[in-house]
Amino acid sequence: MTISMINETQTVTLNEAIQLIVHNPNVRFMLRGEPGVGKTSIAHEIARQSGLPLAMGRPIDVGNLDLGDVCMPVIDHENKVTRYYPNARFGIHNGEPVVMCFDEFTKGADPVKNMLHPALEVFMPRLGDLLIPEGSIIYMTGNLDTDGVGDGLAQHTRQRIVELIVRKPNAPEWLAWALNNGIEPIVMAWVDRYPQALDSYLDGVKNEFIFHPSSPNDNVVSPRILEIASRIIANRDNYTDTALAAALTGAAGAAFAASITSFIRFQESLPSIQSIKETPTTALIPDEAGARAVLCFGLLTHVEKDTLSNILKYLRRMEEEWQVIFCVALAKHETKKLIAFSNRDFAQWAADNEDLL
Repeated sequence: MTISMINETQTVTLNEAIQLIVHNPNVRFMLRGEPGVGKTSIAHEIARQSGLPLAMGRPIDVGNLDLGDVCMPVIDHENKVTRYYPNARFGIHNGEPVVMCFDEFTKGADPVKNMLHPALEVFMPRLGDLLIPEGSIIYMTGNLDTDGVGDGLAQHTRQRIVELIVRKPNAPEWLAWALNNGIEPIVMAWVDRYPQALDSYLDGVKNEFIFHPSSPNDNVVSPRILEIASRIIANRDNYTDTALAAALTGAAGAAFAASITSFIRFQESLPSIQSIKETPTTALIPDEAGARAVLCFGLLTHVEKDTLSNILKYLRRMEEEWQVIFCVALAKHETKKLIAFSNRDFAQWAADNEDLL
């Protein structure tokens, strides 16, 4: 199945989804996409850009809610009526606007979804008998019907929302994000060497790393899993190689674990950062392509005003491919790029290699 069969004109990137949601607080968006592409994790970025608090401090997992988690009846004896008030964790009782992410909305129990439905209304949205403060942002997430994980959407819900398909970020897009979000250089290097790990089955692709509806329960690589793997690898000195391999297999499958473990071993063949800084013309150059990739992404963290020129001098001893990987990544780094753009040697490299950028 190709993405065009779903509706290519309905497809957006994560950043495009964020902008649509932030700038249209009175519209209820439903983000659908493959498992692990980042639909849920953008809730914190939406809160940051909108300047609003995130209700409950995290996305609200609708699939794990029961009616009591949403609203509870309160008896008004004086007026002889029952009123429904929302859980305080939603944060709307303060009268201030909030961001609410109804995560995995399609997996919620029908009574729970029915209780949440009034929050999707354009006019006077509410939870129970309490109006949601004007300016609040509410969006939902769910998987695609084609994912084969039971995510249907009722017609009466479709009539209240704008449904968007979130495209899985490809390798260059994910790497641009990873550079500024503390992802381990080993993981970035692996993605650079194995970009097919971020292919999508919606494009008619099937490989050993990616999600596919024909085997929906397999452990696979996704942006979410790569972030988890990064955390595991960052703490690898605290456990055995056997434990590390087991955790990586449990995260994304045996093929991923075996492959990225070889990148971890490349660390042993890398020159010291000190030798690159002090003797760039004689420092060891690793032979393996994977080791060079790990080195290029690892060097980014050591870029300073007094080290960049020597790092560039060292990299000029390698083929242009590795220079491009480092320099393009450096130019996309939110803080390190400021050092690069004021460095004469970087400017000279960019001028000499304009055709490669």
